[in-house]
Amino acid sequence: MHKPAPRDTVASLHDLSAADMLAGFRSQQFSPSEVLDDLLSHIAVWEPHLKALYAFDPDGARAAAKTSTERWHKGEPAGSLDGVPVTIKDNVATKGVPVPLGAASVKLTPAPSDAPPAARLREAGAIIFSKTTMPDYGMLSSGLSSFHPLTRNPWDVSKNPGGSSAGAGAAGAAGYGPLHVGTDIGGSIRLPASWCGLVGLKPSFGRVPIDPTYLGRVAGPMTRTVDDAALMMCVLAKPDRRDSMCLPPDSLAWKTLEKSPRKLRLGLMLRLEAGDPLQKEVREVAIKAAKAFEAAGAVVTEVDGFMTREMLDGLDRFWRARMWDDLQKLPEDERGRVLPYIHQWAEAATRLSGLDVFRGYNVTMAMRSAAAKLFGEIDYLISPVSPGVKFPAEFASPVNDPAKPFEHICYTVPWNMAENPAISVNAGYDKDGFPIGVQIVGRRFDDIGVLGMAKVFESLRGPQRPWPTPPKH
Repeated sequence: MHKPAPRDTVASLHDLSAADMLAGFRSQQFSPSEVLDDLLSHIAVWEPHLKALYAFDPDGARAAAKTSTERWHKGEPAGSLDGVPVTIKDNVATKGVPVPLGAASVKLTPAPSDAPPAARLREAGAIIFSKTTMPDYGMLSSGLSSFHPLTRNPWDVSKNPGGSSAGAGAAGAAGYGPLHVGTDIGGSIRLPASWCGLVGLKPSFGRVPIDPTYLGRVAGPMTRTVDDAALMMCVLAKPDRRDSMCLPPDSLAWKTLEKSPRKLRLGLMLRLEAGDPLQKEVREVAIKAAKAFEAAGAVVTEVDGFMTREMLDGLDRFWRARMWDDLQKLPEDERGRVLPYIHQWAEAATRLSGLDVFRGYNVTMAMRSAAAKLFGEIDYLISPVSPGVKFPAEFASPVNDPAKPFEHICYTVPWNMAENPAISVNAGYDKDGFPIGVQIVGRRFDDIGVLGMAKVFESLRGPQRPWPTPPKH
């Protein structure tokens, strides 16, 4: 049985892991209502600086926490996450709440039902107290949006939290409770997790049912610990018939996380043919992580990246066309509300031929083939998450150029297209104390193994810096 951490060893209730919260509820050391009250007070101090939340519902959360407290008092919790506060990204529907997709061009129509991740969390008794922000249509690695206020990074509010799960990343780092749901189609969980110092799991494609589904799109946990990510996966990975691309139900042992790296074949991927150059501090952190695994008994070999300029440009053409297909259906006045960066990027699709777009789609097959070949030679891959450490809060992307939108996703996007599980775990800090993540990738469907390797890495990486605190002004 998990024992709660002694109260005098933690700063406050909102900073507890979900596992510790549940242990405290079970022992009646504290209640869901007490946790929520502390959390809401904490958010009131942080949120004016971060702007991480959308559809924040403190009154509804208080009512849910009260009924959860009553259930725990009776020893009758409703589910495995009863009373634990969670946030859910804007683009994951929750019943009765509009889904703006981060874009001022989207009509605000209340969602008729919970999407699968929200439904599973609610069934487990989790308290969904807010949604979190995202950029327009999820097509930016940024906290910049035409609908939401600019979301900032708690480690340095002049910097970007990344995206597209921007609010989830900021909320997790700032201590807005332990559990946050993001989505990822090219790095949208792992990039903000890296830039915010979190654990961010992109599960195998289809592992977590989602609606609507799309090539490469997944939902997954963003947490402060690997254990909490596994705890969320116990709930998120349950089946839902609405996802036509989900995997068959599988009773995976999400809590069995111990995995010895001894004699495992690990690839270290640093060199890429395309994308932004790898910054020195990021390179050093990735090498240090690989050496830690090597010291623990793994066999580490440096491997070449397989992302080419042709692959990156092809993906760009394909996604531009997909985005323009959505935008050109809108009336001109509504289309004009989209973030100018997104409009300029997508409109370039009007100069593409059908053959250009189809060739762009075909690069996803080339990525899949290259990934399968690589994992015929290694068990797990270690790499940077992003080639860069940080960028200004006001930028739409690290490069901030709609002509070069994906230079920063060459380490992350292949695993969406190839369907492999991949996780970002904080691995170090730059000279200013800003977090730098490392990515661990496994074979398709080896989500448990990836979590296990991440859990081992938590014990290998050394002491972590304290989480950021709100500005004093």
